[in-house]
Amino acid sequence: MTRRHALTTAAGVTTAASLASTGLLATPAAAAANPPVSNDELKEALRRVKARQRRLLTGRPSANGWEMQKAVDDDGDIVTRVVPGTGLKVAVRMGDTETVLVHVIRRFHYEVDTLGLPGEPNPVKGWVVPSAVRDSRLPESNQASGTAVVIRPDFYPPGVGGGFTESQELAIRDIVADTEGIVRWGGEDRRPYEGLFHLTVRPGDARLRQVAARIRAWDQTPGAGAGTVPDVTDPSRRRRAARFR
Repeated sequence: MTRRHALTTAAGVTTAASLASTGLLATPAAAAANPPVSNDELKEALRRVKARQRRLLTGRPSANGWEMQKAVDDDGDIVTRVVPGTGLKVAVRMGDTETVLVHVIRRFHYEVDTLGLPGEPNPVKGWVVPSAVRDSRLPESNQASGTAVVIRPDFYPPGVGGGFTESQELAIRDIVADTEGIVRWGGEDRRPYEGLFHLTVRPGDARLRQVAARIRAWDQTPGAGAGTVPDVTDPSRRRRAARFR
């Protein structure tokens, strides 16, 4: 084997592995764009990519356009994360989505109602198996794509309103305003689902990246971000929150 061939082989395997980890081979179109190769190592890497696709991917989008995934913590895009400062864990899509949804949970915990009290069995739920989705047009289907969380699913069932006080609703709307509307609270819908918070933007939307970057900056800044407990009754904050209802 020549040095040039060896370098080409190594680069090909690395590329295939990278594509697998980033999900760029997650669609049939992307897979078709990669022509057959003769190198055994690259073929094996591509075989593993296809096996991962079969194991994890559904080809079905949830209501916001993100693909539902069959498993969590299985070398896919949906992972279980700790929610800092709360003692909670939640399964969500990693990266910017994770940053935003974890921020929502933290602010709810600090400002609306403490989650994970002794004996509380199910304080927050993220990802669910796609087979549990009865209608992919409903916003709660976004749980199966790792882009939604439900606070206390046993307390705030779909279709039932009035679960929060006026001051709690003010805080919730202020939390949504932190995300500039890329997260929606289900309590604002015609068919309310007061425990639901879900991503509204589709994959690739630059607003998600921008909001996540701002939240990460807050997390590194004393006196900013979740846990600061702002005055949500301040008129300027209420005007800001009203824009995203």
